[in-house]
Amino acid sequence: MSSRIEVVAFDADDTLWHNETLFRDTAGRFTEILSRYCSEETIAARLFQTEMRNLEHYGYGIKSFTLSMIETAIELTDGEVSSREIAEILGFARSMLNHPVELLEGVEETIGALESRYRLLVVTKGDLLDQQSKLARSGLGDRFEAVRVVTSKDRATYESIVAGLGIPSDRFVMVGNSLKSDVIPALEAGTRAIHVPYHTEWAHEVVDPSVVDEYDITTVERITRVPEILGGWC
Repeated sequence: MSSRIEVVAFDADDTLWHNETLFRDTAGRFTEILSRYCSEETIAARLFQTEMRNLEHYGYGIKSFTLSMIETAIELTDGEVSSREIAEILGFARSMLNHPVELLEGVEETIGALESRYRLLVVTKGDLLDQQSKLARSGLGDRFEAVRVVTSKDRATYESIVAGLGIPSDRFVMVGNSLKSDVIPALEAGTRAIHVPYHTEWAHEVVDPSVVDEYDITTVERITRVPEILGGWC
């Protein structure tokens, strides 16, 4: 690949701002509510199972997570969970939705270094209203040409985005923390990609190492190295 990079797309959650830690903290509070009914391990396992079962119905994001918590609470307590406890769970959701957006270290600096040289996009999964709200509250809202909130990130998604931009696939770069959602499917679509790992990862996004070995993946430990990598590709 030798074409000049034109478009750089960023994942949002755990690439631009902290997200997974908020979900984990909330899952811990949820576990405390149900701790008198069953073990922590059982609660965690059943919540994850419920989340996976509900993805096709509710998608990703806080609202989906909240519905999965309520459903798990009803199932694990045989319907004995109280209205007060359900109200607590709903309170968790409101707290998550109103939680301050905390940019990852180096994000503002990186976007500043790139915005005059490339077309910048956000390509993320999640709830449309929530993601738009977080972007606005992050202070980065006017730094991106467009925001694409998608139901899934697979090869077809990236092919569609690139086709809509009207550019060759090798002039598009996806930057994100998830190998499963941000990197591998983008590479399969013929684009370039940069992996910026987050310190913790949702189990649903974990990729088997044997699969990772099949791809030539560019990984940087800090997002501030992205401009340097892009410069080497131009």
